[in-house]
Amino acid sequence: MRSTRILGRPAARRRQRAATVAAPLLGLLLGLLAGPAAVAQDLYFAQPFANRMQLNPAYAGLLDDYGATLSYRNQFPTLAGTFQTTQFAADYRLRNQRSALGLLINQDRTGSVGYTRLQAGAVYAYHVRLNQQLSLSGGATLSYGRQRVGYGNLIFGDQLSDDGQIRDLSQEAADFAPVNYLTAGVGGLLFGPQFWLGAAAHHLNQPDLGFAGQGVLPMRLNVQGGYKFYFAQVNTVREQREVSLSPTAGYTRQGNSQRTDLGLYFTTTPLTLGAVYRGLPLPGTPRPQQVLTAVAGISAGTFRLGYSYDVSLSQFSADLGGAHELSLTLREFNALEAAWRRLKRRNYPKIPCPAF
Repeated sequence: MRSTRILGRPAARRRQRAATVAAPLLGLLLGLLAGPAAVAQDLYFAQPFANRMQLNPAYAGLLDDYGATLSYRNQFPTLAGTFQTTQFAADYRLRNQRSALGLLINQDRTGSVGYTRLQAGAVYAYHVRLNQQLSLSGGATLSYGRQRVGYGNLIFGDQLSDDGQIRDLSQEAADFAPVNYLTAGVGGLLFGPQFWLGAAAHHLNQPDLGFAGQGVLPMRLNVQGGYKFYFAQVNTVREQREVSLSPTAGYTRQGNSQRTDLGLYFTTTPLTLGAVYRGLPLPGTPRPQQVLTAVAGISAGTFRLGYSYDVSLSQFSADLGGAHELSLTLREFNALEAAWRRLKRRNYPKIPCPAF
């Protein structure tokens, strides 16, 4: 981009700085996505179990008979033009209890540079009960994505006159066409009445997201698991209550980036409180940014509402601000139908992971 001229008036200088603040952000974004060795990355959700199909497609149909979740994440709120993600997820367990279908729609955007990425995909999972204590679920997902940059918010240097007025036209090249891509992923889960262990691989085909040149979206590999300690449990036709403590752990690797998470969730129906520590140092790797996430969720009838906030423990992350995340779920678990399936020995157990 062209260098701007130095204006003579202090007010004009301030206007120039404000007008051109988006241009460096666009350059950084295009450098990341269009450079010869550029790679992209997926966003992290602080409530992984509220967004569990994003974590592993094998989760489809394992928590509710059917459900729909709307999630919103606002990351680095102190930046001009924050990173915002909205996700809609829905899953439905078929009456044969062995199969489940899902839908996953994500939109990522940054306000200042007009960057958006929309991805929509279908999910399928198949559940098998190995014995009275163990169950296995396998899942796959196929998604279509579209990535684009809007230039309406940008003002370039050659649009500014000496008196601080803004011209309508610029000679800067702003003609990057949208990028369309397909991506596929698979996952599996082994679980019992009190534990779960899963692994997933996303972006198996490593699609190209570069606007100019190559910008690969690397394969994302993750492993997750946990155990639930029950202090009290009531599971009848009319009432389902529990008091439990669930430690969790997860590891994610995408390109040269890797992340280890340790979490602890306490549930006393209908309330869940949790804390997740992200950034556990691994031997032989650079020290990562460290974040502590506080999670709170409540279930009321067919609704679940969750909120989380990221507290940065590293100076770099603290300067950028934390992250807010909300999730709202409309779900259905038919207790009478479940009791009938238990009598007919056709009922498959729910996975014991947290819901937030």
